[in-house]
Amino acid sequence: MTRKGGLGKGLEALIPGDFSSSPGSGDTFAPISMIMANPRQPRENMDEDHMQELANSIREHGILQPLIVTHEAMTGIYTLIAGERRLRAAKLAGLEKVPVIIRTATEQERLELALIENVQRTDLSPLETAEAYHKLAEEFNLSHEEISQRVGKGRVAVTNTLRLLKLPDQAKKALNEGQITEGHARAILGLPSPQGQLAALQTVINNGLNVRQAEELIRKLSGQKPPSLQSKPVDPGIKEIEERLCERLGTRVTLRHGEKGGTLTIHYYSDEELGGLLSRIIPENL
Repeated sequence: MTRKGGLGKGLEALIPGDFSSSPGSGDTFAPISMIMANPRQPRENMDEDHMQELANSIREHGILQPLIVTHEAMTGIYTLIAGERRLRAAKLAGLEKVPVIIRTATEQERLELALIENVQRTDLSPLETAEAYHKLAEEFNLSHEEISQRVGKGRVAVTNTLRLLKLPDQAKKALNEGQITEGHARAILGLPSPQGQLAALQTVINNGLNVRQAEELIRKLSGQKPPSLQSKPVDPGIKEIEERLCERLGTRVTLRHGEKGGTLTIHYYSDEELGGLLSRIIPENL
């Protein structure tokens, strides 16, 4: 019985082949008591209200999409690869067994699959996503480009998410608790020292600044000149060129055009991103 619906391109790419149970056997079920959580699960917290809603749905309709597991024949233990939310909700619903698809997966694939499943459903917090990306980079030597291909995100997005791990602990706590957004966090990272970042964090929280106001604060604290209020509106043609360059290079591009020339600024946020930009601009055979 084919079970491709809803699994996502990333899951199929990492565990190739037809997502089906053993031929002629119908669905394969595993006792919940014999299923171990994925040790590579990047998600630490799950919304209890959403979990209860899913449990109620499972009571009424059952589990429509099997969990993906590995199986150790000697011990009979199943290890979860993907389906953490469904497994927890099934326990809440009082199920004793759940439908599973048994596959073989390496440690790296377990992490990738759990990450992809959560990212595709936007279930992970920014810092949980950053930690998962970090594990893929450090433990499995994947480049930002390789990570982006596996999780279906842009390379710049992967790099920017990883930068969140450089936040001071207090700022990470504020981000986890929803006191600031990811946009605020990225703005705060524009300051070079942890002391300056924490001072900016308190100002943002105490004054309830939005992201644009936070960015303006960071510009002032870092000594950057604010944009001129008397500047001319951006020419639509220039804006279109900027957008095309951003799409082509995968990063922010600023074009300043005047009567006698202008400047083209390409922004990057890490040495690796700079290397990627150079490889796009300067062909290897030159």
